[in-house]
Amino acid sequence: MENQTQPAATVRVFIALAPPDHAKDELARELRHAYGTHPRMRWNRIEDWHITLAFLGELPAGTVPLLRAPLAGLAADRRPVRLALRGSGVFDDRVLWSGVDGELDELNMLAAEVRTVVKDCGIAFEDRPLRPHLTLARARRGDRSSAAEIAEGLAGFSGSGWPAERLHLVGSNFGRSRGPIHYRDIEAWAFGEGNGTGS
Repeated sequence: MENQTQPAATVRVFIALAPPDHAKDELARELRHAYGTHPRMRWNRIEDWHITLAFLGELPAGTVPLLRAPLAGLAADRRPVRLALRGSGVFDDRVLWSGVDGELDELNMLAAEVRTVVKDCGIAFEDRPLRPHLTLARARRGDRSSAAEIAEGLAGFSGSGWPAERLHLVGSNFGRSRGPIHYRDIEAWAFGEGNGTGS
């Protein structure tokens, strides 16, 4: 029983950018019809939409503070990246996503710098290629058509541009409950004017 009051020994962590509310609202309006026609999809909460730069997986809780100062410094040295949400697609027949457009070279450089910071902190993680996207929903097992149907309807979506103003260190409750995955900011740092080494 004592363990219930103890903080979790590990936390599932990633580093990400988040679209501003007006960009999420544009996409949510486009999805409104699909919410009604595909209620069995497991829709992500709009407030949890994010663009992952580095997925670190399950980390010992004690290692998370090591990331704070170097990520804060990285953000301060970089100007915001301008992005837009565009189009849609599907991973593995079941995962529905929205695409990301804009300053993709800058986005790739930012992701590379974030991953270097993580490695320099001595944190091992699977360094997967960056595929910028927002995960919108997952189809239930055995449903191999719903995600593709929705993606086809979103293919022409083109949202307005926006600057990604903060770098987010995010934790999730994945695997800790039977409900949907929820995310929370562990911390977030505003980007600077790009006057440092990252510009």
